Amino acid sequence: MDPRDTAPDSWEQEDDVEATIDGQLESAFTSLNVNAKPFVPNVNAAEFVPTFAMKAHSENLNSMVAVEKIATMEVTESAARLENGDTEMTPEEPWDQKEVEPNEEEPGGRCCGDGGPVVVTTTEEMGSEIEEEEMLAPKVPPTQPDAPKKEHINVVFIGHVDAGKSTIGGQIMYLTGMVDKRTLEKYEREAKEKNRETWYLSWALDTNQEERDKGKTVEVGRAYFETDKKHFTILDAPGHKSFVPNMIGGASQADLAVLVISARKGEFETGFEKGGQTREHAMLAKTAGVKHLIVLVNKMDDPTVNWSLERYEECKEKLVPFLKKVGFNPKKDIHFMPCSGLTGANLKEPTDMCSWYTGLPFIPHLDSLPNFNRSSDGPIRLPIVDKYKDMGTVILGKLESGSISKAQQLVMMPNRHVVEVLSLLSDDVETDDAGPGENLKLRLKGIEEEEILPGFILCNAENLCHSGRTFDAQIVIIEHKSIICPGYNAVLHIHTCIEEVQITALICLVDKKSGEKSKTRPRFVKQDQVCIARLRTAGTICLETFKDFPQMGRFTLRDEGKTIAIGKVLKLVAERD
Repeated sequence: MDPRDTAPDSWEQEDDVEATIDGQLESAFTSLNVNAKPFVPNVNAAEFVPTFAMKAHSENLNSMVAVEKIATMEVTESAARLENGDTEMTPEEPWDQKEVEPNEEEPGGRCCGDGGPVVVTTTEEMGSEIEEEEMLAPKVPPTQPDAPKKEHINVVFIGHVDAGKSTIGGQIMYLTGMVDKRTLEKYEREAKEKNRETWYLSWALDTNQEERDKGKTVEVGRAYFETDKKHFTILDAPGHKSFVPNMIGGASQADLAVLVISARKGEFETGFEKGGQTREHAMLAKTAGVKHLIVLVNKMDDPTVNWSLERYEECKEKLVPFLKKVGFNPKKDIHFMPCSGLTGANLKEPTDMCSWYTGLPFIPHLDSLPNFNRSSDGPIRLPIVDKYKDMGTVILGKLESGSISKAQQLVMMPNRHVVEVLSLLSDDVETDDAGPGENLKLRLKGIEEEEILPGFILCNAENLCHSGRTFDAQIVIIEHKSIICPGYNAVLHIHTCIEEVQITALICLVDKKSGEKSKTRPRFVKQDQVCIARLRTAGTICLETFKDFPQMGRFTLRDEGKTIAIGKVLKLVAERD
């Protein structure tokens, strides 16, 4: 009987112990659930357990270890005494401080408010903290209330291959704090291993492996930075002549072009001669509708140049006549400045090396430019640059006019699909509405990703854009060895659309100086002539006349990897059925 008597007794006792522990657990959990910060603390908690658990073993009582572990999940100072009220109160304050601190200052200064013992144990958790910071870094600067107030400007970096476009882009992102030092140091290490020390800055924009291995940009890189007054999107265009179509797509989204030229002996000359991309890019930018051009004379720190004024002036003298011919006004539209992308000299701060340059450095100059006037009440026009699948159909593009808001019904032309906007991202920051000039990512409902092609246009149902296959246009033949006759085929680049086109008829020649039109129809046109021609595309495309909507009425004709002609749409011709 004795054992039977004692058994229930001891069970009862144990029940009691469990009950008290349960009570404590329950109170701890309820307090956690009421005030828990969303998600973040739990991540860190996982880091805290082992170090504190060890401390608990070494420091104090062997009883209650189970309770101790659970309590120390939240408690930041070593919780030796386990009074219920205490454990509920103490976790909240340090968590609060912890939440605020990493956001406010650099991930180093987080141990100030947390009391002594934490400092010893933060090495592990600090690493994860910094990595977390790094992932969030680009999302921090654009504060949402400010986003609409700042003017959005899209800057495209153009120029010959290896002039330093991506490096300057990377340097600007570093100087404006969009890429932290730690990331750049990582790139620098990786670049050193490949014996490419000077390439590390460009890796901030050249993200895929192929671009990094060869040191050549292929696709148009995107990034953004902010100054006091404006919000800029960098479009880093490829310089290589094989990727000019990608560059045209980038330039068609830009408001402002930065022509990067290399001052290094020999490099400027190759970029500027007949086959170089300096000429072609400047011309394409003008055709794509870029009004203002900043010419950055890069690599001024090179030993062959050494910030020499003579070399700078020489580059300038050769470029001005050409840019004038393309259509830029040297007094109003073009601004020259020397810089070094690798060292960052004259990008944000003026440099002592270059005492002869008295103007503003690059970033302050961008900030001081006058505002662009854009109509937010015009019809919605968003030419699509790219599309992909990501929990639905996502499209990218620059809103040329009008404004778009969440849950709005739009029409995708030329296929007349009715779609709904599920969410709006302007430079990776989610917003409810967006105005003209912003680079957007839209998640759409009601259309499959396969049904969209770059060059399609989102419009509002009340005011659809025009679509068709035949149009009359004024064309300037820029370079073509032989003559061009009716029946000539080329590739048409108009806004973000690329389509095959045939010149079906030449209507008349236009005199360059007087603008007079010839009375008779020409049988052919050759280089440097201006003509009005009828063109017919292989498929239906969206376009507007130049007079109504300049951004969608300009185009270039390319053939065999060269730009042959630039033109503007004069009239849309209705299809004969």
